[in-house]
Amino acid sequence: MDVNGIGRIDNGRQGIPGQNTKTPGVGESQDFYQMLQQRVKVGLNFSKHATKRLNERGIAVDNQLMSNLEHAVEDARKKGARDVAIIGAQGIFIVNVPNNTVVTTMSQSDMKERVFTNIDSAVIM
Repeated sequence: MDVNGIGRIDNGRQGIPGQNTKTPGVGESQDFYQMLQQRVKVGLNFSKHATKRLNERGIAVDNQLMSNLEHAVEDARKKGARDVAIIGAQGIFIVNVPNNTVVTTMSQSDMKERVFTNIDSAVIM
């Protein structure tokens, strides 16, 4: 249809060609979260206390154990955990999830008849 001598184009699309017609905030938060996670990817830290306990108890932390711990912390984070006991063959690692920090450790031999307080979750490795 012509309006004032100018042809009208109506192909069913809304908005200006090339314009972003997505509703702001819809579907963008996940993209932003993924970008943020990639940029802020920080490994697990050990407090001075945890480092001392590792040495005292002879717990060796290799790349495989670190990877397992980081995955366990990430799984706990997805479930909303704040302070988690990660239980594995090497021992127990108490981790403050928001700070990505191992706060203390225990070897297998130290775990008999122990009580854990101030944790809200546990992950079995």
